[in-house]
Order: sequence, then C-alpha cells, then structure tokens
Amino acid sequence: MRVVLAGAHGFGAHYLNRLRKLAGQIELAGVCDVRPVSPEDLDGLGTPEFSTDLPELIKRTGAQIAILATPIPTHADLTLAALAAGAHVLVEKPTAATLADFERMEQAAAEAGLACQVGFQSLASAALPEVRRLIAEDTIGRVTGIGVAGAWPRPASYFTRSSWSGRRRLDGVDIVDGALTNPFAHAVATALAVAGAEERGAVTSVEAELFHANAIESDDTSAIRVHLADGPPIVAAVTLCATGRDEPYVVVHGERGTITFTYTVDEVRVGDGPVRRFPRADLLENLAEHVRSGAELIVPIHRTGAFMEVLEAIRVAPDPLPISRDHQDLSGEGPVLPGIAQVVESCAERLELFSELGVSWAVPLMVADQVVAEYVTRPDLPITAAPRPYLHPVRTLGGTVVTELQPADHPHHLGAGVAVTDVGGRNFWGGRTFVRDQGPQWLDDHGIQRHVSFTGRDSSGFAETLLWQRPGEEPVVREERTVRAVPLSRGWALDFGFTLRNLTGAPLTIQSSATKGRTGAGYGGFFWRAPAGSPGLRAFTSSEAGEERVHGSRAPWLALAGEDWTLVFVRAGDDPWFVRVAQYPGVGTALAWDTPLVFDDELTRGVSVVVADGRLSAAEAAGLAAEVAL
Repeated sequence: MRVVLAGAHGFGAHYLNRLRKLAGQIELAGVCDVRPVSPEDLDGLGTPEFSTDLPELIKRTGAQIAILATPIPTHADLTLAALAAGAHVLVEKPTAATLADFERMEQAAAEAGLACQVGFQSLASAALPEVRRLIAEDTIGRVTGIGVAGAWPRPASYFTRSSWSGRRRLDGVDIVDGALTNPFAHAVATALAVAGAEERGAVTSVEAELFHANAIESDDTSAIRVHLADGPPIVAAVTLCATGRDEPYVVVHGERGTITFTYTVDEVRVGDGPVRRFPRADLLENLAEHVRSGAELIVPIHRTGAFMEVLEAIRVAPDPLPISRDHQDLSGEGPVLPGIAQVVESCAERLELFSELGVSWAVPLMVADQVVAEYVTRPDLPITAAPRPYLHPVRTLGGTVVTELQPADHPHHLGAGVAVTDVGGRNFWGGRTFVRDQGPQWLDDHGIQRHVSFTGRDSSGFAETLLWQRPGEEPVVREERTVRAVPLSRGWALDFGFTLRNLTGAPLTIQSSATKGRTGAGYGGFFWRAPAGSPGLRAFTSSEAGEERVHGSRAPWLALAGEDWTLVFVRAGDDPWFVRVAQYPGVGTALAWDTPLVFDDELTRGVSVVVADGRLSAAEAAGLAAEVAL
C-alpha cells in the first residue's frame, strides 16, 4: 500500500514514526512539504519522492492514500486536491477550520467514491464501545450529563511555533487554533461519541466561555456547554496554563454513579472500582485495510459532523477575553493559572462553566482592551454574609483598585452590587439584623442572591437573571440585572441597572434599619464599598461637601474622592444617597431611607459610577456626570 505524507514536520514527524513501524505493510512513496526533509528524518523509510505539489506527487507515485498532517486551514483544500488526484485521505484533526469546509470535504469524498478518515485516534479505542455498553446496560442509571476536564502546561514558545499558532484567523483566513479545537479536540470528539452524538444535527447550541492568559488571540483556557438534540448536556473545561500535565478525561454522570474514560491512555473506571485498560486500533492501518478489503472505517468524515458543529460555534463566538495578570504566575516559561487544574475538574464534576463556579476572572468587564472589573457570580461565603454576586476588583484605567471585599470592619461588604437589609423579612445585606427596640441581632433570616444565567454577555458587560431566596424557601424576587463598562472622556463608567420582580403574589415590603428605628441607617439598594485607608477621602455633590451634609441628600450626583481616585455616582430617580466616610468608605442608593417601600409587581433602579484616576474637582465631576446622565 503506497502512501504520501503531506506535512513531515511538527506533528508530521509522528506519522513518520508510525510508518517505520508499518514498514512491509505500507510504503512511504512520497513526501509533500514546503521545506525539505532531512535524510535522518527519513531513516528506515526508503527514498520517497519529494514535491511541493500534492496532486502531482500522488499521480507520479501512484499512491492510494494521502496523509495530511498540515496546518488546520489547509485541510479542506488539500483533501479536495488529494481526492481529485484519486487518493483516499487520512486528515489530521480537527477536520477543518469551518463547517463550510467540512461540508465541501464530505461532499467531495462522496462524489469521488473515496474514503476520508479523520485522525481522532481516541475514537479508535476499544474503551469507547465499552463505555457505551455500560451506559446502555444501565450500569449507572439514567445519564444526567457528561463532563470533560483537561489541564496541560504549555510554554509561551508553543504559541510562537508557527505563524498560525494561537490564532483565530490569519490574513482573513479562519484558523481556530484554540484549546478545545486543537490540543483538546479529542476530548470534545470523545465526549460526543460517548453520548452517541457524532453526526450533523446532533448539536443544537453551544455556550462558550473562552479566555487567554497568553498573549494570543485564541483561547488557552476554555469551558463550553454543548446542548444536544437527543442526549444529556456536555460540559468541557480545559486549559493550557496548568502547573503540570494531568491526563484529560471524560466523566459520565448517572443517577447511580459515574463512568470515567481517560481517553489518552484508554482506561475506564466505574465509580471507585478498578481501572481497566483497553487496546486501540491504528487509523492508518484501518484506512489501508479499508482500501484493500472494504473494512469499515473507524472515523469516516461524517462521524465528525457534530464535532464540527461545536467548532463552528467556537469559531463564531466572541473573541476570547484576557485573564488579568493578577491571576497569573509568570515565574516560568509561560503563564500559569494557579489552581486551574482543580477548576476544570470542578467544571467536569459539577457540569458548570467557569462563571457558574464563581471564578473571579471568568466574567471580566473591559474598556480600551484592558480588564477594569471582575464579576463573581457564586461566591463561597457563609450564609451570614448573604452570599450574592458582586464586582471586585474594580479598577481605574491606571490600575488602582477602588473596591474592597470582606473588610475586617464589615466582612459582609462585597465590592459593588445590590444588597438590601430586609426584603419581606429576609436579610439580603448580611451581618446582624436591626430589630426595633433591641438593636442589631444575629437572626436566622439571611438570604442569597442566586445567579441563574446570563441572558447576554460580551467584553463590556452582561445581562443576568438572579433569584433572591432563603435556603429551603421559594424565591421572593426574580432580578433582571444589566452591567456594562463604558469609556468616557476621562476614565470610564460602570452602568448598573436592576429590576426586581415580586414572586410572592402579594405586596412585598423593603425596609432598612432606619425604618425600624436606627436613625440615619437607611442603607439598602445599590452599594459600593470603597477601600479603607485611602488618604484624603472626602464626599461632595455639586453644592455640598462632607459626609454630614451629603448623607441623605438627593443630589443628582455624588462623588467620593481620595488622593489617587474619584468615584462619581449618578442615579436615576430620587432615592437618597447613603454615604459613609469616617467609619468606613462607602456609597449607596437608599430604597427605603426612613419609610418602608412596598411594591406589587416590579421595582426598577439604575446607577452609573464614573471611575477616574486622581482627585476630581466638583466641576470635573459634574462634567463627567453629565456624560453618563441617566
């Protein structure tokens, strides 16, 4: 069986080694490459012909098979050229850079009556049908989801090894060289195969969270949720920024247990039982046997249709977002994300995306290509802190952090967000509850704001749905929240809006400590905790200055300024300002200043916060407030 190899460098060297082992069965008749191949690399492989013209080489050598180990964007055109020259094809994964290219390849193979096999070696493992058998025999009960985890280290040089490395597109051509679409493409394809969802039409939608720590345009740390037309959801989380190599795996979650398939080493484990290892077929040998005798192909191109639907969703998804250097260890050969291996494992085990785990870098807000804020959806906090999503750290464009998280004086103060002391008798602020005639008391009345989903999201912000509830109780409020970072003539502004929808079926009462007798403690609504210890802090409006004068005022805007930064709060409506400077630095809008607020159906509020470097004057603050007037 005569074959030609297109692409003898890089991963192509792997095929040269395989061909040495298959000497006597398969002959390397030719090598197609744009660079010469050294005699040492061809040792033991005879004297194959060399050409830069693949169709001409196929015809001259009479090769029956063309192996394509070339860059991703060349797969489609070279496959079509090889098929037109009369050769069967073994093309490396991923099948192609676009779904349209995949369709061209599949159609060309069908029209030529020739085979096109794709190099997903993990699909040739005998472990795969074993996993499917275990599922079919109800070993773990009804399957509830499939998780994928992969964590490898890669030096920075990995992303400079070629002109297309780490690129989503190059010179207008799609590349899609991301973590999930290239190094961990096997993980995605294997999970789809386990689910029995391999051909076109199997995938209905894909949620993608794509990030990069390296200075690349593609993703090196990613999580996706794949929704299938018929089957459980698949959540895949991978990274190329780990401290060491962990073998990637696919875990099948059932109502009565799990099945773990470590596909790189062909191992299967049911629950905590013994590990069993299985043999793996060789896709080149399989293709050669198909040509000789008509043996069934293991990975015919149509079997990668669902994988290509996932790749296409990643290709058209918003560009990956950067992970702030604050979260990176830069002491080695490439950026490392400490603890990332545990994060991707948690995604696979809990079937959740990065943002749903509450990973702080997973929801960044960007202005002028830099991360200015991070949003935590599910903080790991005690119930007494009234756990809720929050923004922290929030930074000026100069990099100064202007929020504080869990300070010692008030550990339930969480950056910037929404917190209310009493909603229908439930504490969504945290800490002690003020009781009339008794003062602050520790009560078992704390609630949580639970992130449900993002209904829209890009690099500048998001729209989010949350539920407010006490653990074990029905939700009392559904919140629709929008958060966006907007550039200004100086600094930037955080636009924060929220609508609370009453779910109780009866009028709902919002109270503050002030409505229960604590004078001046009307806090509850949007609240921003600023850093303690900031020198020279002062609060002012257009006409007043000082905490005593601005606290409780209804000025259109209010500023809190230190030596290094200024925050200008601009709110819609007429809610009073809650201001603290001396005890601690914080500003909020007061929904129930001194009188309980009752609403039947919904309550909407909005505030914009200018975030600027340096101390602004009242005139400068007024000018920026005018830019964001709601």
